[in-house]
Amino acid sequence: MSVKHISSRENPLFREWLGLAESRQVRRERGQTLLDGEHLLEEASRTGIIPRYLIVDPEMAGIEARQDELAHVPVVALASALFKRLSPVSTPTGLLAVIDIPVPQSRALGGCAVLLDDIQDPGNLGALLRTAAAAGVAEVFLSKGCADAWSPKALRGGQGGHFRLGIHEGCDLVASARDRAGPVYAAALRCEHELYDLDLTGPVAFAFGNEGAGLGEALLRETRTFSIPMAGAVESLNVAAAAAVCLFERLRQVRQAEVKA
Repeated sequence: MSVKHISSRENPLFREWLGLAESRQVRRERGQTLLDGEHLLEEASRTGIIPRYLIVDPEMAGIEARQDELAHVPVVALASALFKRLSPVSTPTGLLAVIDIPVPQSRALGGCAVLLDDIQDPGNLGALLRTAAAAGVAEVFLSKGCADAWSPKALRGGQGGHFRLGIHEGCDLVASARDRAGPVYAAALRCEHELYDLDLTGPVAFAFGNEGAGLGEALLRETRTFSIPMAGAVESLNVAAAAAVCLFERLRQVRQAEVKA
């Protein structure tokens, strides 16, 4: 396997990758992002994504083990100091990959979808996407105020969930809610109906809002609200925790309906 070595911070390839690591605008303009670590690379590969480059620390062992499956992908070894500049973590894994950001395909309006309104923290956003993928969600729609779904930090939080979802960014969520084939639900405080009263077996969507402010008023008016029952004095849940409760209750109901059918 031929490996190119880069040791200068002025190298055009390194400058290009630094833009992908640090700038949402650069990622959007180029339609590319960086994956950090073996796990994300494997998850992307399972869905047919082939990286444009593999980037390794010069001292990384075992890159030859990927020679058969990625023999045609260029490998670049960066000086350790440069590699650390690109890595999203304080202790780098030793492997990065440059990929094209998947373009979401148009899908039927049935099934389960999630609408995310101004989720600010990229790690939180990644965790939400991971939960959505694990619970069988088909599509996720993000408002313009959301963090970048394809930032390295969001990708680490998603742990490969991104590649199982149709991710639509910069959406008008009010229009998305109106286009749905079924109801759009949103968790709120002190509602007449609780989560476990709902029939979630058909085409449904859930809307989850900003970590502090919740859903915008215009989107909230397009939803049917419910509360999540809680045993303690705590009034609300973190948005990622609330999403997990709601989405896996839907999955439970769907599985139960399939057994009875």
